[in-house]
Amino acid sequence: MTRAEGPGPAGVDPRELWLAPDPDRPRRGRRPAFSREAITVAAVALADAEGIDAVTMRRVAAEVGAGVMSLYSYAPDKETLLDLMIDHVNGELSASGPLTGDWRADLKAIGRLQRDHMLRHPWLATAVPARRTLGPRTLAFLEHALAALRPSGLDGGTRLEVFAQLTAFVAGHVAHEVAQAEAALSPDRAAAEALYLTAVAADGHHPELAEALASAGRPVTPDATFARFLNRLVDGLDAG
Repeated sequence: MTRAEGPGPAGVDPRELWLAPDPDRPRRGRRPAFSREAITVAAVALADAEGIDAVTMRRVAAEVGAGVMSLYSYAPDKETLLDLMIDHVNGELSASGPLTGDWRADLKAIGRLQRDHMLRHPWLATAVPARRTLGPRTLAFLEHALAALRPSGLDGGTRLEVFAQLTAFVAGHVAHEVAQAEAALSPDRAAAEALYLTAVAADGHHPELAEALASAGRPVTPDATFARFLNRLVDGLDAG
């Protein structure tokens, strides 16, 4: 019987995955000639280049020059491999800078850092919201975010919820950005849509849309749009 390439039901016990004294010792059998780090790096490279659907045990095994069955000693299913991948790239988030004590400013800085991070690894935007990765790099960044929120006066549980809310917002926004970039309209199509909306707004049946389209213009670059949305989210948080 062959193993499924798709996600398993739950992955391995996080204690076994993250607290093992020797992560390069396979879960069974002899130590092979490659490492968990090499497997993870190869999987991340595949996901960055071709998307998360390209990451299969067979493809990763080929990249590291190993037999596919030996990889299951390290990651028994794709769920576990994704946890390893997410925690690996989350090491990039460690350079988040010192906290200022202004929790809203610090939280916005964290949001911008997360967006840049997910744009470098677009597969993260869909992988992160669907799982709880508890690896050491991920928990280090969580610790930083919770410390940033301490001056807010929110209790610990609420600070966890706020960080989860921020992460979900950034992931959803980046997923939309990536999809929009992949389906970018041609100039002719964009001009045609603008003319269409102008006509609809002038028909008298869509007064709210007409008012919205007639309002003062604003920057529509990806950075400016994200900044506006992020400001609305963070500035609207209740610190009481």
